Parts: sequence; C-alpha cells; structure tokens
Amino acid sequence: MESWTQLFNHGKPFLAMILMQSSYAVMSIIAKYALNQGMSPHVLVAYRLAVAAVIITPFAIVLERKTRPKMTFNIFIKIMLISLLEPVLDHNFFYTGMKYTTATFTTAMCNILPALTFALACIVKLERVEIGKVRSQAKVAGTAVAVGGAMIMTLIKGPILELPWTKGRNHYLGQHGASGAHKQDMVMGALLLLAGCCCWACFVISQARILKSYPAKLSLTALICIMGTFEGTILAFAVEWRNPSVWLIGFDSKLIASLYGVRNSFDFRVHIR
Repeated sequence: MESWTQLFNHGKPFLAMILMQSSYAVMSIIAKYALNQGMSPHVLVAYRLAVAAVIITPFAIVLERKTRPKMTFNIFIKIMLISLLEPVLDHNFFYTGMKYTTATFTTAMCNILPALTFALACIVKLERVEIGKVRSQAKVAGTAVAVGGAMIMTLIKGPILELPWTKGRNHYLGQHGASGAHKQDMVMGALLLLAGCCCWACFVISQARILKSYPAKLSLTALICIMGTFEGTILAFAVEWRNPSVWLIGFDSKLIASLYGVRNSFDFRVHIR
C-alpha cells in the first residue's frame, strides 16, 4: 500500500491543475466585477501585464543568468509577434467578450482552446492524425465535443433559474425587452471570445517553435510580459484616447483585478512548460 507521501507525489500534477483552474475561476469573477464597475477591458489588460512583468522579470534575471541564450534580432522579432498574439490580442478579446457576456460563459467558451490548438497543430504538421488508431480517434472525438459544447453555450438558451437572492429580477428583465439586446451581446461576446481563443492557440503553436531557438523558459515569459505591456498600453491609449479617466483606479475591485496579474506570470510559466 502506498504511503501518503507517495500518493501526494503522484497527485501533485492533478492538484496543480485543480489550483490553476480555481485561479481561472477567481480571475474571471474578479475581472467581471471590475468590468461591471466601469473598468475598460483594454486598460485592465495593460495594468495586468505591467504587474506580471514587474513580478516575474527579477526571477528570470537571477535564475537564468547563466543559462540564458544570446538574444538575436530574429528571436526578438518572433517574441514581439507572439506577445502581440498572447497576451495582448487574446486578453483584449477575452475581457471585451466577458464584458458582453458573463464570467461563466467566458470560462466555458475557453474550453474550445484545445480543439483549436489541435486543429492548428495538424495544419502546421506538429500533430499527426492516424484515424485508424485509438489515440487519434480520441483526439478527434474530444475536439468535436469541445466545439459542440461551445456551440451549445452560444446558440441555445435554456430557462431562467431563479435563485433565492435574485427574487424575480431575471423574470422582470425577461418581460421588459432586454432579451433582444442580451442575445445580441451574447453573440458579439461569443465571437470575441472565439477570436481570443484563436490568438491563444496560435501562440501555443508559435512558442513551441521559439523554444527550440530560445530555451530559457522563464526569460521568455518575462520578455513576453514586458513586450505585451508596451503593446497593450499602446492599444489601450489608441482605443481610450478620448477617455483618460479610465486609467484612474482606487482601492477597489479595479485595483484587485489589476494586481491579480501576478497569476498571469505563473500562467505563462505553466503554458511554456
């Protein structure tokens, strides 16, 4: 019989995934609340990336000072381009889509990411599909289930569930003409989230190639965060140039959502690993 230590060691990967998914849930709830309070999704992305860059860069400088490969112009351009895909475009699509929908809907739509990544990997020949083998059949079936689930979330509207703390508010909204605008927002949000997942999938495929020429994973994460901060800030200024007040935050949910960018650092680290 295995000891508790052995069981814990065997279960660490599963615990890590549970904790990461829990952090996604907390992130979505905090971000959605901040967006509901009027925070710009583009400003939120810029602040979160700045926090992530500040936190992870010192670790990259110290821990990989002896193993970091030489930076070349070609690698620099590649890192700049993938940082534009993820986190800049992906996160901007993600939070703008969340603003139109809900935290639950946004999290559910992100389940389409493995399907998109698998499809792109097949296109660029990083993944082989041999339909006669069980492993390939399972991948194809999983892809179909992921896409089907996302389509169900987008197109099918079920009955309104009344909870004790809603007290008929959902019924009121349903009777006063909000359903048409709500449907339009949900479709727009779904399309934005789909675009974000496409950017994310392209990033996952691209980083696999960049790691072959620049294997310093922590430094790569820091560089992506730093470049993403500059690119995200430029994008936010371009979109919100008429409304400079959106950059002001206090000791409220907007600040918490921005500081939660520390999770981004470890999120990038997990993806690159």
